[in-house]
Amino acid sequence: MLLEIFPHNIDMRKMKQVVECLRNGGLVIYPTDTVYGLGCDIFNKDAVEKICRIKGVKVEKMNFSFICNDLSHISDYTLSVDTPTYKLMKRCLPGPYTFILKANNSIPKLFKNNKKTVGIRVPDNEIARMIVQELGNPIITTSVHHEDDIIDYITDPYAIYERYEHLVDIVIDGGPGGYHPSTVIDCTGDEPVVVREGIGTIDEYLK
Repeated sequence: MLLEIFPHNIDMRKMKQVVECLRNGGLVIYPTDTVYGLGCDIFNKDAVEKICRIKGVKVEKMNFSFICNDLSHISDYTLSVDTPTYKLMKRCLPGPYTFILKANNSIPKLFKNNKKTVGIRVPDNEIARMIVQELGNPIITTSVHHEDDIIDYITDPYAIYERYEHLVDIVIDGGPGGYHPSTVIDCTGDEPVVVREGIGTIDEYLK
């Protein structure tokens, strides 16, 4: 199903349809402040496994990132975040950044793997954050890639729907997607390290 939702005037009837789909184990493709993401409810094991099959990886090898509505969720899934890291996240978020943090024991229980880290995203996109807010917990996020070797990401929601309509339950048309992913910052060491340069500029925040 292709579902048009306007980010600045969200139809809550359609939003409830998306949330109900996720609660029932469905897969949803949704806009973020960078590229379109593919996601599911983090607590639905079958849905997580479906995403891994689409991505062609095993659950134990998947590098999970969560879409959160704000930073209030992070203590549920990560070890304690030190003050400088928390301040950095507060300055950057919502925004086009993924922060890699040390995972607490809830991550292995959720995904039956030995992952010690988890990525946290709070995108500057009302649709993505509203999904999480209405669902009541984070959703998994993984980028929707293009099959072309030159073009990294599919930006047109209709093209996304044509490719994924038989693999997912809902594709949200929230307008054109971006061409560049989030900037990934590893905060598991003594100092934050940029491990992928994306759309988010970071130099001003690391000074």
